[in-house]
Amino acid sequence: MSDPGSLLSMQGICKRFGAVQANNQVDLNLCEGDILGLLGENGAGKTTLMNILFGTYQADEGKIAIKGRQTTIHSTADALELGIGMVHQHFHLVHRHTVLENLMVGEPGRMGRLDFSGARKRLMEIGLQFGLKLDPDARVSELTIGEQQRLEIIKALFRDAKILILDEPTAVLTPKEAEGLFDALRALAAGGMGIIFISHKLNEVMAVTNRVIVMRSGSVSALVDVPKEVTKSDLARLMCGHELNPPKKTSSQLGDTLLKLSAIRTGSSTHQELKGINLSVQGGEILGIAGVSGNGQKELADVIAGVFSPTEGSIEVKGKMVPRTSPRVMQELKIGRIPEDRMTTGLVTSLPLYVSMVLPWIRHPFFSRFGVLRRNEIQSFTSEMIKRFAIQATGPEVRTGTLSGGNLQKALLARELAFEPEVLLASQPTRGLDVAAAEFIHRQFLSMREKGAAIVLISEDLEELFALSDRIVVMYEGRIAGERKIDGVSVEEIGLLMAGVTV
Repeated sequence: MSDPGSLLSMQGICKRFGAVQANNQVDLNLCEGDILGLLGENGAGKTTLMNILFGTYQADEGKIAIKGRQTTIHSTADALELGIGMVHQHFHLVHRHTVLENLMVGEPGRMGRLDFSGARKRLMEIGLQFGLKLDPDARVSELTIGEQQRLEIIKALFRDAKILILDEPTAVLTPKEAEGLFDALRALAAGGMGIIFISHKLNEVMAVTNRVIVMRSGSVSALVDVPKEVTKSDLARLMCGHELNPPKKTSSQLGDTLLKLSAIRTGSSTHQELKGINLSVQGGEILGIAGVSGNGQKELADVIAGVFSPTEGSIEVKGKMVPRTSPRVMQELKIGRIPEDRMTTGLVTSLPLYVSMVLPWIRHPFFSRFGVLRRNEIQSFTSEMIKRFAIQATGPEVRTGTLSGGNLQKALLARELAFEPEVLLASQPTRGLDVAAAEFIHRQFLSMREKGAAIVLISEDLEELFALSDRIVVMYEGRIAGERKIDGVSVEEIGLLMAGVTV
């Protein structure tokens, strides 16, 4: 007989993709009031397990029981019907519609009419019960990122979810918004909901969860009954199977200004206009760019990379004005780029790894001559990068899309560092990566800094920015809201600047 407080039981779950055993005899139990942390390195099997629970995949073996009753989940519609909700890292909202209209998407209605008054009342009840308050008539495009995430959680509650899956829920939140989320999760758990919390931010897992399951290589490797009683190092060791030694930032000798932007403005064709951006970075320096997603960081990166030219202002590289920019021009000026979206902009997932590794450099004489590709040299280069950067790939001909997120990011880093850039533009370089992969990338950045290169690090992870940066610039609504040296500034102060509060 099942535990009367049991919401979910997954027993002996197995899932294979070709030769890869993604899940192997995984057991997971969730009770009313649980906030269960789900940890693991990239490729450990967490996402596959949650996709099975949410009906995206079907298990090859194993059983799932909801409230003690065995069931088969064929689709996401089945999962929603069973009271399972999932808030993805990238929100599924219609920006031109109101909060209320987004809640009504997919609702059947009665006699061909939607019950908007009933939905408005239900929204108010959810706000009072769980502290998740939103204006029903506000357009999603007017909401902050934190409010949009709140709406995603409300959508699950609106459909009477009893089990809520959160995938990297704080990736785009300010510290204050993250605290608000944690308060809401505690209220939901107190109301009897069961929550599965997936995150690579170990301090958050320790702060908000009451139990933790650790996965490694597709199996459950450890159970932690009281997360508050273990350290971040303990959790990292359980995830990776070995002790981690985060790199230490040493003092570095600042060199000449390698990149300078003056009064940069962009037109209205971009999602967020840049409004008079002034910044510079010297050799031997890591300049951190902080801000909530959508405040101009992507546009700034595109300007630096030469993807599009500003409508006003000037760009200087090593003291010389760049009259016309393009990706090739900036590349020739030794500006390397790790783009924000490694799956589309960075690499071509449908092609072999050796193609992805040389595409931006295909005209380099080492890779092609007189318009003819030098296939042996390309494959040799890729094999060398696989070895040097410990990329877990069977060889240069493996399809790029089969690599885990951490290994894709290593491949991007290897490709750019191979040509010794003097300025490296890195956008969200460790988003979604486990602690071991993030540590590897941080070590490479600090090594570049010590050798005199300049790095522009755009990240929504304040812990990462504080660990690596010498200075932090905060962006808000296309402007620079503040600039601080890392010595003496607090996370709270940067968080306030990110929220548009003048400090």
